[in-house]
Amino acid sequence: MASLEPIEFWYYYHIYNKGNNGDIIFFEDINYTYFLSLYLKYIHPIADTFCWCLLKNHFHFLIRIKELDEIQLDTLTYSKNIKVDREKVNPSKQFSHLFNAYNQSINKTYNRTGSVFEKPFQRKIVSSQNYFQKLIFYIHNNPVHHKITDNILDYNWSSYHTIVSSKPTYLLRDEVIEMFDDLSNFKFYHSKNHASDEIKSLILE
Repeated sequence: MASLEPIEFWYYYHIYNKGNNGDIIFFEDINYTYFLSLYLKYIHPIADTFCWCLLKNHFHFLIRIKELDEIQLDTLTYSKNIKVDREKVNPSKQFSHLFNAYNQSINKTYNRTGSVFEKPFQRKIVSSQNYFQKLIFYIHNNPVHHKITDNILDYNWSSYHTIVSSKPTYLLRDEVIEMFDDLSNFKFYHSKNHASDEIKSLILE
């Protein structure tokens, strides 16, 4: 597969990928929580996160890569205590760190070899508010789209429950809710069965 364009500072992205050859990437609940912990370590320092969904063989994130001067360099110091110079901050490399760390852990834990994920990971620039709003629904609705569950509320491994709660979160909850005017409208929008042509451009699998 041909290489994709590098991820740029400031831009909004839909980041998604699936297991190599469509295989499983999350074998049990602890895998989901570990992947999210790695996401916080490697991606949260360089990106704002609006929503996400993890499914057994793929995942979705809606993010904005921060401006370079927004990034706190001390958050990019890893276990080997290697300091990162500002001019060397590379968002694409941060995702590589995330996937490589998860890959190594999964292979060791389950006595397997090879790549867990397809390469390269996929990204799509989010270029309008309308697209942004529909993408939030699409990501949260992904378990319903794939017939894993009948209702968004019944799926645990997405950001929906965090957004409708008041507990502390790294997600930009207020910005997400504002896209739907208020929390009531956010819930109402997510409760509707949207016509397939409304989101057909977002169907990527």
